[in-house]
Amino acid sequence: MNKTDLVNVVAAEAGVDKKVADAVVAATLDAIANALKEGDKVQLIGFGTFEVKEVAAREGHNPATGEAIKIDACKKPAFSASKVLKNLVNG
Repeated sequence: MNKTDLVNVVAAEAGVDKKVADAVVAATLDAIANALKEGDKVQLIGFGTFEVKEVAAREGHNPATGEAIKIDACKKPAFSASKVLKNLVNG
């Protein structure tokens, strides 16, 4: 499912125009992204939690040359599914 498919499903389920559904989906994704950018955790009860995780600096290897390279520390977004979502997916 891509964003267009999601907008179509939201429009159909909510009984609203696709433009309205697109605006709602875009606003939701922007709100989640902005919260993560600020370092906040976004918890959607019954769905899951979005949060930022710290990745420590480490040493890697260039696969083409085998040369050791330094990989800088960074932050990455992460999602943890709720028990309800896990149960829904697993039947």
